[in-house]
Amino acid sequence: MSDSPSPARVVFLGGLGRSGTTLLERLLGEVPGIAPLGEVVHLWARSVLADEACGCGEPFGSCPFWEKVGERAFGGWSEETARRMIALRPRVDRTRRIPTLSRLLAEERAGTGRWPASGTAELDEYVTAHRRLYDAAGEVADCPVVIDSSKHASLAFCLAAAGVDVHVVHVVRDPRAVAHSWRRRVPRPEDGHLMTHWSPARTSLHWLSENLGLELLARRGVPVTRVRYEDLLDDPADTLRRLVAAIGVPCRLDFLSGGWAELSTAHTASGNPVRFTVGRTELTRDDGWRAAASSRRLRLVTALTWPLMIKYGYHRRLA
Repeated sequence: MSDSPSPARVVFLGGLGRSGTTLLERLLGEVPGIAPLGEVVHLWARSVLADEACGCGEPFGSCPFWEKVGERAFGGWSEETARRMIALRPRVDRTRRIPTLSRLLAEERAGTGRWPASGTAELDEYVTAHRRLYDAAGEVADCPVVIDSSKHASLAFCLAAAGVDVHVVHVVRDPRAVAHSWRRRVPRPEDGHLMTHWSPARTSLHWLSENLGLELLARRGVPVTRVRYEDLLDDPADTLRRLVAAIGVPCRLDFLSGGWAELSTAHTASGNPVRFTVGRTELTRDDGWRAAASSRRLRLVTALTWPLMIKYGYHRRLA
């Protein structure tokens, strides 16, 4: 689906926000041969149109890396392309579209589908733009693997259903910790506006839908590797070593030292504020929710999410 002679291999970080995906992306981005791109799903609105800061600190429009990527992929970034992608997203890239995307993926995997099939022209257009962006970023970074930390299971389905060779890393975290994080009112460093916050009940439902979507993706034959936030922080070296092996690139973790990581500048287009972190960074679990969250909220989240909590091993930590 791309004109690139050497298409980049795509690693997609999936899961609900506040689960550690940005931190994992930053760590993987230190492995030679892997280029972190941030949350590409938000690039069109936040980066191309709003000109928010790249992870390097420069406005998107002034970042040499993204300038080269835009030129290679589209002949330059344009408002028209960005607005087209924003318009396409609700038509093809939404959780409610997963059943249809799952059917298309099953047909594509079985070789019984016709691509482009009737009604998939917009999906093809949407994914082709992503494919061009990934390939251009891989070429500019001189890396065979790129990371998209967009998280949404629906985008992972879009990519796989349209034939992109994608390896999904399914990032999970204790839903009680995630629910507590989504209640916090945290300002975005890009513009000072508060990040989105949800109630524990709403967070629980989103946690279930995203994780169930990624479980379905694995059942459709897409390579999916699950990583728990808690395991990543308890033993970063071992977790990254196993993950990098699954991705299939040479493993060099000399940026890790005990419970610390040396992070270099990353050209990530969007994501958690940790994308701006540079230098020696302590890798510790954020378990403040255990003391800060009320027992009522913890019971509510547990009641709504317990089947997957057990599947992911969190029953041993029930309050």
